[in-house]
Amino acid sequence: MYIGVDCGTQSTKVVVVDVEAGRLLGEASRAHRLDEGENGRREQQPGDWIAAFREAFKAAVTQARVDPQQVRAIGVSGQQHGMVALDEAGEPVYPAKLWCDTETAAENADLVARLGGEAGCLEKLGLVLQTGYTASKVAWLRAHHPERYRRIATLLLPHDYLNFWLTGERVAEAGDASGTGYFDTHRRCWRHDVLAEVAPELDAEQVLPRLIEAEQPAGVVRPALARELGLRDDVLVASGGGDNMLGAIGTGNIAPGLVTLSLGTSGTVCAYSERPVVAEDAMVANFCASSGGWLPLICTMNVTSATNRVRELFGLDVAGFNERVAHAPIGAEGVTTLPFFNGERVPALPQATGSFLGLNSVNTTSANLCRAVVESATFGMRYGLERLGPLAEGASQIRLIGGGARSPVWRQMVADITGTPVVCPQITDAAALGGALQAAWCDRRATTSLASLCERLVHLDPGASAEPQPASVEAYHRVYARYRDALHRHHAIPHN
Repeated sequence: MYIGVDCGTQSTKVVVVDVEAGRLLGEASRAHRLDEGENGRREQQPGDWIAAFREAFKAAVTQARVDPQQVRAIGVSGQQHGMVALDEAGEPVYPAKLWCDTETAAENADLVARLGGEAGCLEKLGLVLQTGYTASKVAWLRAHHPERYRRIATLLLPHDYLNFWLTGERVAEAGDASGTGYFDTHRRCWRHDVLAEVAPELDAEQVLPRLIEAEQPAGVVRPALARELGLRDDVLVASGGGDNMLGAIGTGNIAPGLVTLSLGTSGTVCAYSERPVVAEDAMVANFCASSGGWLPLICTMNVTSATNRVRELFGLDVAGFNERVAHAPIGAEGVTTLPFFNGERVPALPQATGSFLGLNSVNTTSANLCRAVVESATFGMRYGLERLGPLAEGASQIRLIGGGARSPVWRQMVADITGTPVVCPQITDAAALGGALQAAWCDRRATTSLASLCERLVHLDPGASAEPQPASVEAYHRVYARYRDALHRHHAIPHN
């Protein structure tokens, strides 16, 4: 048996997978609290992730009806970019600032300038620093909380922190490390000189975790924790990775030709590449994959986070919200949303706010506002697909994951807006499944390939697919053009 874990923004999920039978036996999740404040502050307490893991693990194992002694390895996926700064005792010096935190926009702009602008970032890192990345969070802590900054002994990402709690080892792998902003994504190594620009007082050799390969173990579960969880004393913990990297594994996106699109709290579009990508567009992140290779990626910050704002505004449950969306026409009778409630990364608008445009006395209905926010969140994903260029243009299929993928109306909308067939994996918690697959790969790396494991466990759901409808595709071309006009008018984003 193998355990997959996904520590996301809203919850930690745990799945129990039987590789031999090719089945998921049990799953559970426990919610986290998100602390939000002015200026785009979004933080969480790392201790909440541990509490959620403990509860979700026990619930998933109970549901699976398995003896924890059968577990051979654990793989952890985590929300990318979060800053987990630890002191000498391994305790956080400050709450984890998350991927969606935009309070550090000024520090990010300063770092980009000091690294030589976009060209300098691309040369040193293979990507352009974004406000959501870890680097500006460390610089922000240095500027605003110098006494806490001076206590930093280790810099980890959320999944690295859970691995550290599980094993006592401070390690990292290339996929998640790609999003720190002080990692060379072409050469797959830390950039000590860049960290020196971010945090000149810190010794990179001391504070950065040891890098391991994707198929290598981070360590074994600590004896005391193994006893608490009912595990054997030799359970491996795989390298793990960022949620996007493990989500790609969980959809079988480990070879060229597929696109994974996630309708989660944020939205991501990624496509596997066997070589690092030299992107023409600075918004394309040349991340490494957690399966070897690379995973060029686009991330938007407002997907279910935006739709849930509107759903809750009208006091609707998910079913009621989806019903309103389905009853409004394509284009929401002229209502356009710029759904930037969390600022935005793609396009780069960290200080942007949300807007509803085109409202009049006839079209201001709950159905139209619900539909407009879903359409506009999806337009943001199409904008991201266009940035990926040939990697996405050659894809014959989009594999759709995340909470939004459970909605038939949203699946059809993605197919119509992108003009591409859409299908969902049977296991929609792809990042948690990816963690379990990577755990099995780590345990069996001498005899079993990751590709064979994906073939055994990544099954598509023909009942959760959608083909683009020509009339709707044509209608959405016009509505998307209206959305792009709004981006241009309100945020000076060019049409190209």
